[in-house]
Amino acid sequence: MNSTPSSVLEDGHRELVEAFESFVRRELVPLAAELPETADQPPADLRAYVRKRSAALGFYAGDYPEELGGSGMPFTAVVLLHHAAGRSGCSLAPYALAGSDGPSPLLRHGTPEQIERYLTPLVRGEAARCLALTEPQAGSDAFRLTCTARRDGDGWVISGRKTFVSNADRADFALVVTATDLGEGPTGGATAFVLPMDQPGLRIGQRYEGMSGEPLFELVLEQVRVPMDAVIGGEQGVGAAMALAMDSLSRGRLVVAAMSNGVAEYALRLGVEYAREREAFGERIGNYQHVQEHLVRSRAEVEASKLLTLACARLVDEGTEAPENAALAKLTASETAVRVVDRSLQVHGATGWVRGHPLEFLYRYVRMMTIIEGTSEVQKVIVARAMGLG
Repeated sequence: MNSTPSSVLEDGHRELVEAFESFVRRELVPLAAELPETADQPPADLRAYVRKRSAALGFYAGDYPEELGGSGMPFTAVVLLHHAAGRSGCSLAPYALAGSDGPSPLLRHGTPEQIERYLTPLVRGEAARCLALTEPQAGSDAFRLTCTARRDGDGWVISGRKTFVSNADRADFALVVTATDLGEGPTGGATAFVLPMDQPGLRIGQRYEGMSGEPLFELVLEQVRVPMDAVIGGEQGVGAAMALAMDSLSRGRLVVAAMSNGVAEYALRLGVEYAREREAFGERIGNYQHVQEHLVRSRAEVEASKLLTLACARLVDEGTEAPENAALAKLTASETAVRVVDRSLQVHGATGWVRGHPLEFLYRYVRMMTIIEGTSEVQKVIVARAMGLG
C-alpha cells in the first residue's frame, strides 16, 4: 500500500525500511519456518542470534550513536522499522529491533563508566537487560514504590519485590527503580540502579505465563548491597529516576504504537486475502457488505492511527517530546489493533480461531498492547491533564 496517505511521512526512510524487510524475508522468515507451529515464543538462543545479526546490519538499536554501536537513525526511522516488523507477520522480526531486553534511554543518563559497561553491549546486541519497575501493590501507579534503597556508608542497601518483569531469566543485568527518603511525595526520591543479575541478594521469584506465551517474573531483593556507582548517573542520579524516565516512557509508547499499527496492518491483510478467496453461498465472502464493513472500517482506522504515530515521531525528531502526544498515539494504535485483529478473526471464522493460525496467536498477543507501557486508562489521564482536566 505505497499510495496510502501515511506514505507521505515515510519519505526519506523508504530505502532503510526496504532493506530491513529484505533482511526479514531472506534470513528471518526461513528461520521462523523451522519453529514448531504451536511455539508462541522462539528459544532464547535464537532470539540472541537474531539480535546480534540485526545489530551487525545496523538495524538493532539504530537510533543510538555510532560510537556506541548504533546507526544514528532519527526516531521516525526507528518507528517505521518497528511498524515493518509488526507488518511482516514473521515471529522473529520483532526481536531484530531493540525492545524490553535492549538498550534503555535511562542508561543514556549514566556515567561514562556505566555507558561503556552496560549501554554499549546492549546497543551491539551482545547483552540483555530487564527493567524492574512494577510492584505487587502498584501497577499503573508505577512510581508509588515500596522497594526501598537506604544509604549505608559509601553504598546502598536495596530491599523489596518487583513483579511482571520481562526477560529476567535471560538478562545480564537489571534496571531497578526504588524509593529513597529524598524529595517530596511518593515519587520525589525515586532512584534507578543498575544491578548484575548475579548480585548477592537478588533472585528470581515467581514465574508467570502470559496469554501469548511470554513469561514474566518476580524479582526479590533481600538486603542487596551495592556501591554508589550502581546509581544510574552517579550521585546526581539519586532521586532523579522520575525525571530521567519521562523520555524513555514517551518513546517506548510510540514504539508500542508502531508495533500495534504493524500488527493491525498484517491482520487486515490476512482478512482481505481471505475475503477475496473464501466462498460461501456461491459467492466470495468479500462481496457481502457485512464483511466489507469489517475490512473497510479497519482500513480507515489503521491509516488514521499510522498518520498519528508517524506525526508524533517526527515531532520527537524536531525536539518536541510531549508526553500527551505519545499517549494519544499509543492509546489510538493499541485500541485500533485489538479491534482490527478481532474483526479479521471474525472474517475468518473458525479457520482463524484454530490453534496455529496467525490470527489465533495475534488475538492473544495484541491484547497486551493496551496494557504495556501504561494502560489505556493511564494514557487517557495523561491526555486529560494536558487538556487542563482533572
